[in-house]
Amino acid sequence: MTDVAHARRQLAFPALFVLLWSTGFIAAKYGLPYAPPLTFLLCRFALVAALMTVVALATRATWPHSCAQAAHVAVAAWLVHGLYLGGVFVALAGGMPAGTSAMLVGLQPILTVLIARGWLGEAVAPRQWFGLGLGLAGVWLVVRHKAGFSGDFAGLLPSALALVGISVGTLYQKRFCTRVDLRSGAVIQFGACALLYLPLVLVFEGGGIRWTPEFAFALGWSVVVLSVGAISLLYWLLRHGAAASVARLFYLVPPVTAVMAWLMFGETLDALAVAGMALIALGVAMSRPPDAVAPRGRP
Repeated sequence: MTDVAHARRQLAFPALFVLLWSTGFIAAKYGLPYAPPLTFLLCRFALVAALMTVVALATRATWPHSCAQAAHVAVAAWLVHGLYLGGVFVALAGGMPAGTSAMLVGLQPILTVLIARGWLGEAVAPRQWFGLGLGLAGVWLVVRHKAGFSGDFAGLLPSALALVGISVGTLYQKRFCTRVDLRSGAVIQFGACALLYLPLVLVFEGGGIRWTPEFAFALGWSVVVLSVGAISLLYWLLRHGAAASVARLFYLVPPVTAVMAWLMFGETLDALAVAGMALIALGVAMSRPPDAVAPRGRP
């Protein structure tokens, strides 16, 4: 890879990742009315595992050389996919407003930075802390009109688990799985998640799936665009940047999602929300680590 090509990827891939990842709430809005949350995710995981098995075999991808390496890949999957997606979907299906869920999971950049300092030894400058704070304030301005608990705190636990899952999972992926081929790694990750979710669905969810065009679209989009496209971009970014730097991109997800919901569903997008988007952009820019500062310890 040439330096110019790598520089172009460093600019294009973060923007594409934010755009694709932001469609997750839109896909959930389409799909969850027609299937229980864990059942929806079980179908998603199984289809991605099958698709990526074909891709990995057809392209002769390399596979992990040891059981320990494969186990690390599975653990990362249970955190990033199983715990994060399961927590978000269960919270949304239980009636928690999307804005509240987005606000809680929006703590992820700060939590990731805190963990990365101790685990990966990544240095964080005072300017970056200020930028993270601005980003969090901007997220609140964007989702404030959708946030609310309505007297029901049942969605707090799954949202908190989702926050822990995505924060610890991305760091675990960077710490232990950066040398695994993304194609074979996807087979292991989504296969492991499907095996984890199968007994959960059998025990806790007895409802079937209503195979409507909306559900088929949501499932197909979740499989191809989110689980293959967005996740691959996330892992590429983790391999080529500091975990804290990648985490700050998640601040951009709520405003991009809000714009999509405004365009597609006519949801509210007022002046304060626009101001919040500007604040998020400023916060993300300020929280970018200096190029001269390299992470300490192992990548």
